[in-house]
Amino acid sequence: MTARIFRPAKSAMSSGTAKTRDWVLEFPNETGRDIDPLMGWTSSSDTQAQVRLRFPTKEAALDYAKEHGIDAVVTEPKTRKPNIRQRGYGENFATDRRGAWTH
Repeated sequence: MTARIFRPAKSAMSSGTAKTRDWVLEFPNETGRDIDPLMGWTSSSDTQAQVRLRFPTKEAALDYAKEHGIDAVVTEPKTRKPNIRQRGYGENFATDRRGAWTH
């Protein structure tokens, strides 16, 4: 059983970065999902796929995996270049604008 250690990406629904600073250790689903014929819900007999552990650092996650004999694959995050303007958001409403108002 191989676990995956990664840092989650930010939500596509907002520009915030909540829950993206911790490292996550999770297990893949070893068995396929079954569909319940009566209700149509999906289920699985693999309870390890429900485990999702959070760690403050990558080293802490690797130490935990090593201590418990878990094979882990680390996926490094892709970092974004920060979008920082000189005067910030207030520049949109500055009274000393030299250019034409475009929006």
